Amino acid sequence: MPTRTFAGAPVGAVGLGLMGMSWGYSASERDDDASVALIREALDLGVTFLDTAQPYGAGHNESLLGRALEGHRDRAIVATKTGLVAADGPYGLGHDGAPEHVKGSAEESLRRLGTDVIDLYYLHRVDPAVPLAETWGAMAELVAEGKVRRLGLSEVTVAQAEEAHAIHPVAAVQSELSLWTRDPMGAPGGTAGVFSGDVTPSGEGPGDVLGWCASNGAAFVPFSPLGRGFLTGTVTAADFDDGDFRGRNPRFAEEALKANLAIVDVVKEVAARHGATPAQVAIAWTLAQGDHVIPIPGTKKRRYLHDNAGAASVGLTAADLAELDGVPAPVGSRY
Repeated sequence: MPTRTFAGAPVGAVGLGLMGMSWGYSASERDDDASVALIREALDLGVTFLDTAQPYGAGHNESLLGRALEGHRDRAIVATKTGLVAADGPYGLGHDGAPEHVKGSAEESLRRLGTDVIDLYYLHRVDPAVPLAETWGAMAELVAEGKVRRLGLSEVTVAQAEEAHAIHPVAAVQSELSLWTRDPMGAPGGTAGVFSGDVTPSGEGPGDVLGWCASNGAAFVPFSPLGRGFLTGTVTAADFDDGDFRGRNPRFAEEALKANLAIVDVVKEVAARHGATPAQVAIAWTLAQGDHVIPIPGTKKRRYLHDNAGAASVGLTAADLAELDGVPAPVGSRY
């Protein structure tokens, strides 16, 4: 697989998000043994940038990754997160950016991952009740203690990235970015910092976080580059298991989904010209936004892993990108 650079070291241009192996999607499809095998196969394909977090299955996802990396730890860049905790409801989450929580959760992550150092430790969301400087300062102490190598932020504004960067370098910013979610590119009305259950803020959005990363030597890590599976062209009806959070997502409501298929139609047309799949084109579009971009599509299935990895070799032309940039705006908010 072609590589990109993270913190001075080569990593696979396409990473792997592990959340769906433990949380968020259909529980009936979960299979720990198959997930462990898939993670190891990902490493063999050159997919080395692996993303997990504590809330994904109340620690289950970190433990799963730790099991998969037994004997393979030096082949992977391991990213996990702090700052969100379980709350009411099946997918309820609350903020906790208190320094004591940040430090305690790091110890828990190290234990579950079976490692003595976390390569990339993200603040999952900024806690509005705790000054960012306090949370980030505690995370910087973990770097000084040798428990964490580098720090990242998730779903932040440019102003928040600047504030953190002045205290300790921001190595990566993770945000949702895809053909139907362009908030980090400076699109107005973005929802940085929001997750399911929050009240969507108003305003002008997070700013050009993608550009800020390029200017400050940080990687930009798009999660959900496939639009939570929608951009693959395989989701054609609002029919989800009870445990699948997309059933509560406005963009996947029946009428919105039908309207949003116009986006997929364009993706399919570009894919046909390249002999590629819609998923590969959607991921290749994120890769085309800059050499500092490392998308992390998630999957539990071997065929999709290979499909996603192949996106790194799809070369979109200027005409392709112009066509994709012009797809209709999505119907429905992302949360």
